[in-house]
Parts: sequence; structure tokens; C-alpha cells
Amino acid sequence: MNNRVLGDVNPLIKLFEGERWLVLTGLLGFLLAGICGVWVILYGGSVAPDGDVSKAFSFNAALGMFLLSTAAIIPLSAMGTKSKAIFRWSYIILALYSYFAETLQNFRGINPRFVKDGTTFDFAVSTGFTFVALLLVLFYLFLGIQFFRRKAYILRPELVLSIRYAMIAVMVSFAAGIWISINQGRFTGLHGNIIWLHGLGFHSLQAVPFVAWLTERKTLLPSVRIRLIHLTGIAYLLGLVAIGWQTMLGYSILKWSVLPFIASCCFLISLAPMVIMIRQPYIVDRSY
Repeated sequence: MNNRVLGDVNPLIKLFEGERWLVLTGLLGFLLAGICGVWVILYGGSVAPDGDVSKAFSFNAALGMFLLSTAAIIPLSAMGTKSKAIFRWSYIILALYSYFAETLQNFRGINPRFVKDGTTFDFAVSTGFTFVALLLVLFYLFLGIQFFRRKAYILRPELVLSIRYAMIAVMVSFAAGIWISINQGRFTGLHGNIIWLHGLGFHSLQAVPFVAWLTERKTLLPSVRIRLIHLTGIAYLLGLVAIGWQTMLGYSILKWSVLPFIASCCFLISLAPMVIMIRQPYIVDRSY
């Protein structure tokens, strides 16, 4: 019987391998989010004139999760040691600046992105934040390209295939972030909120690879695994398209209409393979 049917994975390529510092940087985001969360509980989120600690809470938690997810998949990129080091330390520095700007400025009562009547320091931090955001996109685009190379795919085909879908979704999220910057805020039209598109795209880094990770540990034919991953990835992307379309029209995704209904169906379909995996027996003693 073909070993791939039994769920064998490459034991030499493990998630998170060699990414201790990026993992710690991600965990720092959760620590900062915890501090902000305690503050919000005790004193509320708003800080005059334009700060909002609750936004720092959500930003730090989201960036922390993003960094942890990125640290998990970097070993599967097939990048060389030097390339991984450049990406890792560049992203750590950019993330640390982002934590600093978002947290400090909101506690000081300043919107870190869109400053009104601020000091020279505030405008410098805001300008730096814009520059850092651009670099985050460019460096991640470089990382994403690596997963579309054959040398990455042969390491762990199912996981890398899922990461390809996730990378496309992440680029949609980055595009939504640029949209927010150009729009000078997250709201558009009557009730549209770009932040939904921005956030859900990043969560593809957990949702789609998790299905692939499960398929590696199940007694399934390789062709079945690939189909399940394609189903998850395509459905997730179509859900993002529907949300983006609804947002571009200026309507809330909570407004019950055709596009939110389509988005809901797509995301439910993307969850179906996970349910199928749970019903299948596990393969034990496999590499992570």
C-alpha cells in the first residue's frame, strides 16, 4: 500500500522549527493584549481625545496570532537559512514597532494611524506606521511566493497546497488594509465595514492549513485529501469575495441579503472537510 495513503509526512520538516524568536514575538502580542484587556475592564476603552485601548487590544491579539501562524509555516517555505533569517528578523522588528505604535499611542489618547492635532512625535509615529505596514505587505508577498515553488510543495504537499490558498486570502486582507488607509478609516458607504474583510482573510492562515494538517493524519487516499483541501480553500476565498463585494457596495455584512447569504454558505462549506476529518480514524505516531 502507498505510504501516502497511511498519512506519512516528511519527518524532517516540522511546524515552527527554528522560529523560536518569531514565536516569542507573537506571544508578546497576547501579553500586550492581556494588559490592554485588563485596562479596558477597569477603565474602559476610550482615552481622550482620540485613543481607544480596546483597538490596541484587538490589534495586538490579531498580530500575535498572525505571527504565530507565520512561524508555523515558515519551515515549509523551502527558503534557505539566510533568506529565512532575513525574513524572520525583519518581521520581528516591524512587529515590535507595530506593537509600540498601536499600544503607546492609544494609551496616550492618539489615533496611531490618523493623527489629528498631534505633536511632531505623533505624526512621525503615524508616518512610520504607514511605512511599516507597507514593508509588512512586501515581505509577506516574498514569503507567499515561496510556497508556489515546487521545492516547497514536495516537502509536505497537502499543507503547502493549503498554504497557497491561505496566502491568496492574506493578500486580500492586505489589500483591505490598504483600502482602510486610503479611505482614512474602516467604514465605507452607508454601513460598510472593511475590517471584516481585513480580519477574515488573515484567519485563513489557521482555517485552511488546519484542514490539511488533519488530512495528513487520516486514512485517506492522496486524491481525496487534495480534493478536500481544494474545497476548503476555494470556498473560503469565495466567502471573502462575497464579503468584499458587499462591503464595496457600502452595506454591512450583517444586513441579510444575497451576498452575506452566499458568504455564510461558502464559509460553512469550508468547514465541511473539517467535520469529515473528525469522523475519520487518526493515524498515530506521526510527525508534526
